[in-house]
Amino acid sequence: MTNDEILAQFGPREAMEYDVVVVGGGPGGLATAIRLKQLAADKGTDLSVVVLEKGSEPGAHILSGAIMDPRALTELFPDWKARGAPLNQPVTDDAMIFLGESASLRTPNFLLPECFQNHGNYIVSLGNVTRWLAQQAEALGVEIFPGFAAAEVLYKDDGSIKGVATGNMGVGKDGEPTADFQLGMELHAKYTIFAEGARGNLGKQLIARFKLDAGRDPQAYGLGVKEVWEIDPKRHQPGFVMHTAGWPMDNSTYGGAFLYHMEDNKVTLGFITGLDYANPYLSPFEEFQRWKTHPNIRWYLEGDEAQGIKPGKRLGYGARAITAGGLLSLPKTVFPGGALVGCDAGYLNVSRIKGSHAAIKTGMLAAEAAYAAVTAGRQHDELTAYPEAFENSWLHTELHKSRNFKTWFKKGLVVATLMNGVEQFALRGHVPWTLRRDKPDHLSLKPAAECKPIAYPKPDGKLTFDRLSSVFISNTNHAENQPAHLTLKDASVPVGINLAKYAGPESRYCPAGVYEFVKNADNSDRLQINAQNCVHCKTCDIKDPTQNIVWVTPEGGGGPNYSGM
Repeated sequence: MTNDEILAQFGPREAMEYDVVVVGGGPGGLATAIRLKQLAADKGTDLSVVVLEKGSEPGAHILSGAIMDPRALTELFPDWKARGAPLNQPVTDDAMIFLGESASLRTPNFLLPECFQNHGNYIVSLGNVTRWLAQQAEALGVEIFPGFAAAEVLYKDDGSIKGVATGNMGVGKDGEPTADFQLGMELHAKYTIFAEGARGNLGKQLIARFKLDAGRDPQAYGLGVKEVWEIDPKRHQPGFVMHTAGWPMDNSTYGGAFLYHMEDNKVTLGFITGLDYANPYLSPFEEFQRWKTHPNIRWYLEGDEAQGIKPGKRLGYGARAITAGGLLSLPKTVFPGGALVGCDAGYLNVSRIKGSHAAIKTGMLAAEAAYAAVTAGRQHDELTAYPEAFENSWLHTELHKSRNFKTWFKKGLVVATLMNGVEQFALRGHVPWTLRRDKPDHLSLKPAAECKPIAYPKPDGKLTFDRLSSVFISNTNHAENQPAHLTLKDASVPVGINLAKYAGPESRYCPAGVYEFVKNADNSDRLQINAQNCVHCKTCDIKDPTQNIVWVTPEGGGGPNYSGM
């Protein structure tokens, strides 16, 4: 049954009225809700605010490196330390290392540009920070609905945003309601703020409907694959931050890696691959595993019996797409009745590899604009005060300085390193020129016939691992009897085009083993979609060369349940 047929049989949906509805319980969404309630408390007014979070709890789907710049958090909560915010490990040292296959070269710290300096920042589990923010929000009276996925944007007759509807629960794989069926609910608001993270399902629809990206550069994305390890105390350096570039990527492929030393003998390490890569045989997951075998990396993770060093233990795994286009790819962020904040819009500063401070700041700016509108008696118009405030903010200044960072890598690692050094170190971000992009990531793949296959080594189960064992420790789960949330516009395209022309890249770019090509009884090929494995990274929705794969919201509460990520 279609959703319209379900509504005709079981509707109408229950509706709840709020002043502001926030879609997404990450740092940006929670900062929006918190700031709204702070303003209401300061002015002695009453404001109803609700946050919808598709994960089983706030923080369950949050994945980031992460080094956190506390500037925006300090603006939101000047007393965050006294409140017990889990920013426990300050950065003590930075290292930028260029890797060859077995050699390495560390940039002297005095030559590091400001964007690579992390003095005053903290190594955090962003999931834990998000859980803490949710506690602060609830203490202020924000309603948080975890396990409720916003699946549909609701519009008024004049085309403005009316609110959102949550997905139906208990629909079987055949699309028919089961005995456990529960109709979704509608949440109506004067303003709806969308904070879903990179490539948000509803944000993507809104950008297309209102043509918010007209005149902007196409958004650029990267895929971040991450693990958390516990290592021997003798190899642990609390607060040490390492970034690497070069191997295993070639000169023409954008990518880089990080290894951060957290508290309690834990390190968080990950690999970011630009999703504008050209070779369809490349696998971001396998590149990450290969990177760990470099002597500079494996030294921290492997044991050494002769020196009494115990081998490290892998504790967690996850993956998530990030926005990397920066200021030039930023869409218009307001439309009648709503706004985009955080990575749903694309505020991440890729030169600093940081987005949580930007999410919090933009959430606060959107909240201030929404509060002023609601208390003035307005509703469903454009919150123009939000983008105006952003343009006058320190965040705009920061993003403007790094606007060319990602685009330089289209000219290769050597040129990008040189020119970003000139822009960020010599010119301190005061750059008189601007580089533009005109091609989205999904158009960058070359036909397989023009590329060399990549032979990746088999995992050893100690330092390197396969996808399925990795997904297992991400605690990913979806109700098995539900419609697949990874949908195809045309079922013939994966075999007829993607496999025939590009050697089936979806079987390699997915970091969770969702897509695999299998043989039918007659030896023909078909694409098998293992939606149960999906960690909600959104890579398929971004990288599919024909844009035939569409990621839609699964049943609320499904997906990863990250701990300490």
